[in-house]
Amino acid sequence: MGRSLRITLFVLFLVVMLVFGLTVGRQVFLKGAGESPVAAPDLSQYNTYVYEQPRPLAEFTLTNEQGETVTRDDLKGQWTFVFVGYTNCPDICPAAMANLRQTDKLLSADVPKPDYLLVTADPEHDTPEQLKAYTGFFGENFHGLTGDLETLRELAKSVSAVFVHREMEGQLLVDHSGHFALLNPEGQLQALIQPPHKPQELAQAYQRITQWAKARNPGS
Repeated sequence: MGRSLRITLFVLFLVVMLVFGLTVGRQVFLKGAGESPVAAPDLSQYNTYVYEQPRPLAEFTLTNEQGETVTRDDLKGQWTFVFVGYTNCPDICPAAMANLRQTDKLLSADVPKPDYLLVTADPEHDTPEQLKAYTGFFGENFHGLTGDLETLRELAKSVSAVFVHREMEGQLLVDHSGHFALLNPEGQLQALIQPPHKPQELAQAYQRITQWAKARNPGS
């Protein structure tokens, strides 16, 4: 076999291998690209909207009920229900917190144990000591955040909540959103749960969301 023929055959072999490699690689890529992520569950029957792509929280530095400094990164590692309210709230907040406590009791052992976080809309009165006394009544996994008013507003905004201060007969009243926000273990907004809140439905919605998240990211 002449030298030129051997070179020609070797070049053809390389071309064939290259084409084969590109074909296999393309099929793998197309297969991977064709695997759509698991769609977010439709939980409208539970007044719940689940974000396909979670939303980041505003960066913040606040103080918890233990007097410790808390940042956005400290909310990572567990699922967290967030509620914006205040400890002197006459009606909405006690009912909301009681619903969360009852929800916590209804959760099955096979779902991740969440935290519950009260973001105060009245930092002037809601000191860490006041938050500790208030949240401690509902359970050990209930916590609170207080601090700079504008920082709290930005955090509330990033979970689609608002609050407004007003005075009535010399008494401070706070109008605020009534929904729950659910943060995923990355500390991102994963779902919004609108009132009315029924503990059994909250527990079912939470279970569906965590199961979906696990199916979407099985390795996490």
